[in-house]
Amino acid sequence: MGANVMTTGTNEDCLPKGKIPVIRVPARPADQNPGGSIFGGWIMSYVDIAGSIPALDRVRGPVVTRAVDSFEFKKPVFVGDLISCYADIVSEGRTSMKVKVVVFAERMRKGEISCIKVTEATLTYVAIDENRRPKTFS
Repeated sequence: MGANVMTTGTNEDCLPKGKIPVIRVPARPADQNPGGSIFGGWIMSYVDIAGSIPALDRVRGPVVTRAVDSFEFKKPVFVGDLISCYADIVSEGRTSMKVKVVVFAERMRKGEISCIKVTEATLTYVAIDENRRPKTFS
């Protein structure tokens, strides 16, 4: 599938093949900004949560968000869209790792589903010990 996937059919047809989203969340009216699309901060919070999941799994302990290295809103999200966040570790250091998060929106209108890549981000997470100091994990 291309970078900005658009298909009709079932949700299995439009989401990345062979990958399981770490989070799926419907966009609700309370998440809307005055411009009619979903507030960017709402999406950012789910991207951060989604990115932390593979980091937590890798470290098997607590992590903190160190940096948002890149964040791009590619297309708007609207009320009724179902967002799916996919996250993968792309690099590791001794105490930190970079995680890429890609977000797709499933838009259901008139019995058809369109699927759009709406956001892409890379975040850095740091493993911490009980004193909240960086901890070696690899």
